[in-house]
Amino acid sequence: MKKLSADVVVIGGGATGAGVLRDAALRGYATILLDKADLGQGTTGRYHGLLHSGGRYVVSDPHSATECAEENDIITRIQPHCVERTGGLFIVGPDDDPAYAEKFLPAAQATRVPAEEISVAEALRREPRLNPRMQRAFAVQDASVDGWQMVWGAARDAIAHGASVLTYHRVVDIVTDDRRVTAVKAIDEKTGEDVVIDCRFVLNTGGPWAGQIAHLAGCEGVEVVPGRGIMIAMNHRLVNTVVNRCIYPADGDILVPVHTVSIIGTTDVRAVDPDKLEIPRAEVQQMLDAGEVLVPGFRQARAVHAWAGARPLFNDPKAHASDTRHMTRGMSILRHDERDGVHGIISIIGGKLTTYRLMAERMVDAMCEQLGEDRPCVTATTQIDPATAPTYVVTHRLEEREHERSRRAHSHAELPATCDDDHADLDDQVICECELMTRGMITELMAEQPTANFDDLRRQLRLGMGPCQGGFCSMRATGIAVEEKMVDISRATALMRRFLANRWIGLWPIMYGDQVRQTALDNWIFQGMFDLEHLPSDEKEIV
Repeated sequence: MKKLSADVVVIGGGATGAGVLRDAALRGYATILLDKADLGQGTTGRYHGLLHSGGRYVVSDPHSATECAEENDIITRIQPHCVERTGGLFIVGPDDDPAYAEKFLPAAQATRVPAEEISVAEALRREPRLNPRMQRAFAVQDASVDGWQMVWGAARDAIAHGASVLTYHRVVDIVTDDRRVTAVKAIDEKTGEDVVIDCRFVLNTGGPWAGQIAHLAGCEGVEVVPGRGIMIAMNHRLVNTVVNRCIYPADGDILVPVHTVSIIGTTDVRAVDPDKLEIPRAEVQQMLDAGEVLVPGFRQARAVHAWAGARPLFNDPKAHASDTRHMTRGMSILRHDERDGVHGIISIIGGKLTTYRLMAERMVDAMCEQLGEDRPCVTATTQIDPATAPTYVVTHRLEEREHERSRRAHSHAELPATCDDDHADLDDQVICECELMTRGMITELMAEQPTANFDDLRRQLRLGMGPCQGGFCSMRATGIAVEEKMVDISRATALMRRFLANRWIGLWPIMYGDQVRQTALDNWIFQGMFDLEHLPSDEKEIV
């Protein structure tokens, strides 16, 4: 058994959890974060990539609109390496209700969301693929954001300030003594080791799983409704600006350019279990139809992957139990000392990735108030990695490789003519052409995280997230892992099988057209050339 101690234990490693970890660490608390899986593997890693301007909520949820506008500015300033400032458009489609559009600018002004109307001609100049039959267009300050970079940036900054992160640690009990939290018990999912952390406080940032976590401390009736939404990545950037329909929030009304793809989303259906989220074919077709309203010819582009995420929605008695679309997107902070008579634990439910920093601030503020300590928040003014934080653009990896080649070529030119320099030094082998991921990226991350599986690499490096969906890079990554003696052959095979199985989950719902042909090619390579299913592998479950 491993024994640890901390002032604060944060349970849940999504954006909110990473933000809380960083906030508490910057206030001087000894803090440990636990997650049953990897950072950003839950809701944070299963969304459409939009950093809200607030425009989506100016009419339907004015308070959230203002929060989004303020946090959009802060996140862009403190984490510019995660954000691409694409700008955004709200367009009134040919069949959309013009009455909603009439409310848009007055509501934006009232909620302090920067917005202006532009002509249809100007909207088409900016984005030529947009529906030419649109009635009106409004420009806002939407952006796209890499949620995994955001989470890992916050986590690494917290670690630099003394915090610890324990991924793949499942919490099994929150120990209380006289109705006061004293410790957290967990199991290391990869080693089976029991871990006990003595602590003063638990901050529950479990998202859709927050109710289950609260139950471990004896706090009952924390009803979190998983609002399932599906999203689809198309194989290239159909637009370079975030495009929204100017209507009351509905299904399939957002198209977001993220890295090398465009993401259409999303549906909103009540789910039973956040660990078991369907991707119904009917909803896939619904998203493709919705894309046609924004960009005519949308269906002619190739869909490369579909996925589902679960929004953590608070069970608001004012909304119908099955109507997740109209449940509040705002944050709800539950002080269990007042609600349940259990001291030393606070839960947070709801909110959005855009407001993750604000959610963390308010949660840690609530903890400080309960502890009777005055420790002000500094996260809004403290930049993450200020020395290495260029604004993210889609070509950033290509630019990095060009600079590296230029630097090394210059160094080679200055060597004496008799020097036998290995030309291979000029190249860090590209393992994934789709995402320009190199061998060096893989070996460096595997050395840093020796127990990582290939999906962990995917979340941090985008392994297998391009059009081939791991068809080529997964085998190369497996070979590198073996060659570098990071894993043995049987375990490497098991890792690759699990990685490909996880990729398959998002492929089968979109199996038509070019995607069928690509998947058939991949299957022929895996089975026909490598006989993957019959290779010997480690029988132990790959977590």
